[in-house]
Amino acid sequence: MRGVLLAGGTGSRLLPLTKVTNKHLLPVYKKPMIYYPLETMLKAGIKDILIVTGGEHIGDFFQLLGSGKEWGAHFSYEIQEGSGGTGAALLLAESFAKDDAFMVILGDNIVVEDVGTFVDDFKNNKDQFKAKILVAKVKDPQKYGVVTFKDRRIVSIVEKPKDPQSNFVNTGLWMFQPEVFSLLKNLKKSPRGEYEVTDVLAHYVKQGQLSYSILKSAWTDAGSFESLYNATVLMKKFDKA
Repeated sequence: MRGVLLAGGTGSRLLPLTKVTNKHLLPVYKKPMIYYPLETMLKAGIKDILIVTGGEHIGDFFQLLGSGKEWGAHFSYEIQEGSGGTGAALLLAESFAKDDAFMVILGDNIVVEDVGTFVDDFKNNKDQFKAKILVAKVKDPQKYGVVTFKDRRIVSIVEKPKDPQSNFVNTGLWMFQPEVFSLLKNLKKSPRGEYEVTDVLAHYVKQGQLSYSILKSAWTDAGSFESLYNATVLMKKFDKA
């Protein structure tokens, strides 16, 4: 399985820190933020990874990460022009993914545990499910895409609801089969003016083809000042353990 790391966007919630740099290059405790999703993929055995980011910062990413040789991996890079959203960014991975299933991680995701068993589960059930998401239980679900599930399937994903139906949220760790690109090409822009991967996930929900696994250990994103601070505290805690 290959990996796609989405590290674009304007990082507007972290201004003025992101005025001169990409948010995924900001520090989370002792490492740049992007190290954490990369390490998540590598621990899961994913060594061929595409990094999608904006053209103004791609040189900084390459200077930091290089070809992947030092990581025992191979990194490729793709430039996302404009702010077309996660759907537009993921579509840039079509030639990279080829005919293989792949994992996607949003670049501000901080995951503690090894997700390798979840990857294996997706590969073993590819005839039944076209996509899979990892979910986490949080105290403030109204800030995220809230998921409800039954048996092995996701039955709903509601973005930032005022009255959440569960405490489980979509983390931004997804797995897809290559047919997802045909769906991405037919996406319409959301009210935010972007192409959203969540619309593709909603399609799989309707088809009963979206499975899930629950993260057992701590998870956070790092896309706001509060969550960036929480991510730093979390990583400091595990560094001491």
